[in-house]
Amino acid sequence: MSETTGAGPAPKRRNWFVLLPLVVFLALAGLFLYRLGSGDPSLIPSALIGRPIPKTDLPPLEGLTRDGKPVPGLNNEIFKGAVTVVNVWASWCVPCRDEVPFLEQLSKDKRIQLVGINYKDSPGNARRFLNGNGNPFIANGVDRNGRASIDWGVYGVPETFLVGRDGKIAYKLVGPITADNLQSKLMPEIEKAMARP
Repeated sequence: MSETTGAGPAPKRRNWFVLLPLVVFLALAGLFLYRLGSGDPSLIPSALIGRPIPKTDLPPLEGLTRDGKPVPGLNNEIFKGAVTVVNVWASWCVPCRDEVPFLEQLSKDKRIQLVGINYKDSPGNARRFLNGNGNPFIANGVDRNGRASIDWGVYGVPETFLVGRDGKIAYKLVGPITADNLQSKLMPEIEKAMARP
């Protein structure tokens, strides 16, 4: 009789230990999903805010034109004395395609200049992307190996930077420009940059 009584509780204890890893996994997965869903990726801080733009010397995308003229590459001279929006993009980036209408809208604002950095892309694909979706950039530099984008502090594409007249990075938007963040985040930052000398 003592053998039967002693054997009874052991399977219950073993069942609990078998379920423990599953319970821990589900708890961690739930926490991960909660943190992933509640975070705003555009709020990732940039150590470069308030600092001068990095040395940028990128060649043009060959064959790219705007208003019948070749679009130049990107260098630090273009930033002097102008409020500039810098969009880092690639043809293989699906959200980059979604933000094109908002970039077109920004390109019509004569108070600012809009330039692009084409990130780790093939020239043919990049040219087809802009020719098919519209080219909002007055200048576009090709960053074939991604080195310049690293210097800018890019985590991934698309990302958008706002550079003040003083040549310092004033704001960074991680992720695509949308109708919401264009009005609630980017335009207010552009207004602030326009107010600074």
